[in-house]
Amino acid sequence: MLITELKSRETIEALLTGKVFIINCHGCKEVHFPEKEAEALQKELTGRGIVTGIMTTDYICNPENMKLRLKKHMSEIAMADMVLVFSCGVGVQTVAEYLENKKVCAACDTYPLPGYQGVTPLEHKCDQCGECFLNITGGICPLTACSKSLVNGQCGGAKAGKCEVDPDMECGWERIYRRLKQVGRLDVLKCPVQIRNYATDKEV
Repeated sequence: MLITELKSRETIEALLTGKVFIINCHGCKEVHFPEKEAEALQKELTGRGIVTGIMTTDYICNPENMKLRLKKHMSEIAMADMVLVFSCGVGVQTVAEYLENKKVCAACDTYPLPGYQGVTPLEHKCDQCGECFLNITGGICPLTACSKSLVNGQCGGAKAGKCEVDPDMECGWERIYRRLKQVGRLDVLKCPVQIRNYATDKEV
């Protein structure tokens, strides 16, 4: 099991650039979702006139289900400068892969809880680290996309775009670079090194 928690108000405000489309995932009932807090924040953002639309659905980690539901909202998404996703890290990665030309950000952090983790039909994984980096890595998780789980950038071992640990695996940080370049966000790589705060990696 896992638990999602809203990022700080300051963090979410810093993500907002122009118009925003919001996606809520209410799929995993065994997963805690901060529904009341999310609704209050989204109501406020809507009142500010920056929300182009809101989609609430089940299991956005299921790509076929998500694609069908997103098709109904593509005009609203096109009007938005970014998509803000309220879900665990797997959901955010799924949306980011599908909306590859759109800035996609996580509104939540994900923490582990003991028990059954459920099954996702995707290769995307969430390490439930409690400090989600997806907002600065283009929706690609550096902990799971990199064999070494490097959060501060690429190592020196990649060859021809492949990981030195697993030659059949694409270098996670090269994927992140390409994604950020595609959405015009390479500037985030100029930010100071993000020191990992392991104090947030809490288990309940």
